[in-house]
Parts: sequence; C-alpha cells; structure tokens
Amino acid sequence: MRISPATMLAASLLAGTLAQPLAAQDAPAPARAAPATQPPRPAGPPAPTQLGRGPWDYETRNGKIHVEVVARQLVRPWGIAFLPSGEILVTERDGRLRVIRDGKLDPVAVAGLPPINPAGIGGLYDVVLDPDFASNHYLYMSYVKPAEPDHDQTTLAVMRATWDGTAQLRDVHDIFVADAWYGAQPWPERCCGQGPASGSWGGRILFGADGKLYVTSGDRNYGEMVQKPDNDFGKIMRLNPDGSVPADNPFVGKAGWKPEIWTTGHRNPLGLTINPADGTMWETEFGPRGGDELNRIEKGRNYGWIDVTQGNHYNGEPAKGIRNVPGMTDPVLAFGPPSLNPGNPVFYAGDMFPGWRGDLLLPSFTKGVLRFEMKDGMPEGEPEYLLADLKQRFRDAHVAPDGSVYLLTDEPTGAVLRITPGE
Repeated sequence: MRISPATMLAASLLAGTLAQPLAAQDAPAPARAAPATQPPRPAGPPAPTQLGRGPWDYETRNGKIHVEVVARQLVRPWGIAFLPSGEILVTERDGRLRVIRDGKLDPVAVAGLPPINPAGIGGLYDVVLDPDFASNHYLYMSYVKPAEPDHDQTTLAVMRATWDGTAQLRDVHDIFVADAWYGAQPWPERCCGQGPASGSWGGRILFGADGKLYVTSGDRNYGEMVQKPDNDFGKIMRLNPDGSVPADNPFVGKAGWKPEIWTTGHRNPLGLTINPADGTMWETEFGPRGGDELNRIEKGRNYGWIDVTQGNHYNGEPAKGIRNVPGMTDPVLAFGPPSLNPGNPVFYAGDMFPGWRGDLLLPSFTKGVLRFEMKDGMPEGEPEYLLADLKQRFRDAHVAPDGSVYLLTDEPTGAVLRITPGE
C-alpha cells in the first residue's frame, strides 16, 4: 500500500511531537542491551495520574464538547458492549465482567467466567455481542487462557456464553483457542531484546459485516514465530460464530498454513474496527520503541513483523526492513518514536457530532484521543488532539447507539467516560 504525501506528513508531524509514554508496560522503555538468553525487561509503569471529578468542557475545531464520567473504580477496563436493553457491559482486565445499568455500575460482577491468567498485561480482554443477540443472547469474550498445571504457559482464547441479564453467565465454552501456547520457562533464545512472555496477546474481537468473527492475536514477544504460517502468533483470524473456519479464508487448503489466518505480520494488535462508510477494516498495533501502526486490513496480506518495522528493537539490533519491502504491506500511519501506544479506534457515524461524521477517533496512552479527518478513504493531515490534559491511558473508543462517544481508561482505577456536544 502506498502512502500519500499528506499522510506521510501527518505521520512525520506525529513522530516529532508525541510526548514520552505515560506507561511502559505495554510499550517498554529503552533498556540496555542484554545477552540474547535474557532479554531486557520493560520497566514498570509510572504512578498513574488520578482522574479528576469532572465534568470537563472543551472547545474543539468543530464546536464544544462535554465530557463526563459514567463509571469509576474499574480495574483496567478493556472492552465495552452496548445492549439493546440500554445496559452496558464492560470487561476488567483482571478478570471481571461488569454491568452499567441506568448510568450506575452494578457492584456485583457477572459470574461464570473460566480460569483467566492476568499476569503482566494479560487477563480478560474484549466483549462483543452476537449479531443475533436479541434472539440468542450470545456474547463473546477474548481472554488469556492458562494451561494446566503450569499457568505460565498461556494462549489467547475466545469464549462464547449465554447471558440473559442476570448475575450469571450460562453455557460458557471456548469456541477458539489460538495455536500460540507460550510462556513456560525456560524461554527459547530470541532476537532483538524482546520482552517477557507475559505480554503481547492481542485480544481484540469484532464481527464483520459478513457475519464472521475476527480475532487479533499478538506475537507474545516471540516475534520469530510470526512469519511462520503454521501457528497463530501475530495473526488476525477469521472464524464462523461457532469457531469453525470459513471455507473462503485465504489460506484454506494451502499446505503448511493454519486455515483460520486472515492476515499475518502483526506484533501486538490491540485495535480493530470497521469503517461503515466503505466497509474497510482497520487495525492498530504496538511496535517496539515506536513503530506503532495504523493498518488497513486486507485479506491475505502480510504486514511485516518481525522482519519489517518502523520502530527500534530494544537491544538496538537493526530491523531487516523498514518500508517498501516486496511482499509486505506498510502501515497507513506509523507513529514515533516515542510511542503513541494506540488503543482501539472507531469511525464516527453518529448524529450527535455532524462535524465528526466519517472521522477516525484514535484513543492513545500518551496523546489523548486523536481525531483524523478522512479523505478518499484515508486519514488526511494533522490530527486534532482531544482530552490529552486528562493524562489518561485511553484503551478503547466506541460510538453508542445515541451517537455519543464512550472511552475506557486503562488505569488501576479506570473509568468509563462519555462525550456529548457542549452547551
């Protein structure tokens, strides 16, 4: 994919103006080189910035916005889903499913989840509703699944459950377990100063317009596995709602390939969304020391990792390629260094903000929420930075059925925020 001059300008402006990361657990801080048998570990995150009481009002390029807190005291909220009843489901990364009813957080978590490993940046991740939720009451959640008996050996899994609004899930079972088991000691020797095995699971899930379930799987800080086609490390998978493989996936029947693979070459893909204007799929992922990416996802493409990156390997080892490598698809935008740490983006298609219609809203850990205007299906020019003064790690962005925008802050005392037009 070729990058327009305007898009390259936007990326270069971002690279030159981004602040230092607020948190280093997802995007490790620079470390001294260490022997290949013991890669440098990321430093722990600094103390989080306490979110004020709010509400907050801002003047933006397209008018005033009002920001209020919907719920507090959530432990690293990660995913959100809006129910037809008006209730809101929120996952907490340490392994709880919470419900917001009538604007209030239910103090009792929904029971019935399977064993989950929350080590490092692992845990309970995304939640989505089945397209036929109104009739079948199915919901899907991604999580870090521990092996028995060694819980350090983990992989990404997707569960399906039935939920009827009570305090208990029913019929909970895995529909997909990634072929990406890893983590038990001793770790294999790896290149590039990669981080610990308690990171980079991916975990974003999404139903496409085709009714298929798309699942992002990270490289687990074992990037050498990603360019191998016989595993699920660093891939986006495409599944039927029951977990089976669609017959029209790009590598079905191809020798040596896992049939669930839709795309490969990803490091830690933490965002996945559809542009309703044209049906295109977009993904965000964390790179190493910069090189965070916004990608337009196309069937069967290879997005380069670990051979191609615009970031810097942690031990200073040069990447094999940076861009324009034959057979590899470059990102639409690459950020940093320093790292942007992009969250889960959304294209605005509601009615509350006519001036934002069609724009890409990209939450981040370090620069607030970036609003990109779109032109000819691509981000155009320098973004507008929103809510950066709150100094929160914004993990997820969603447009609610009423057109308001919801944000999740990935903090030890995280929150759900709602953006509406200002007075």
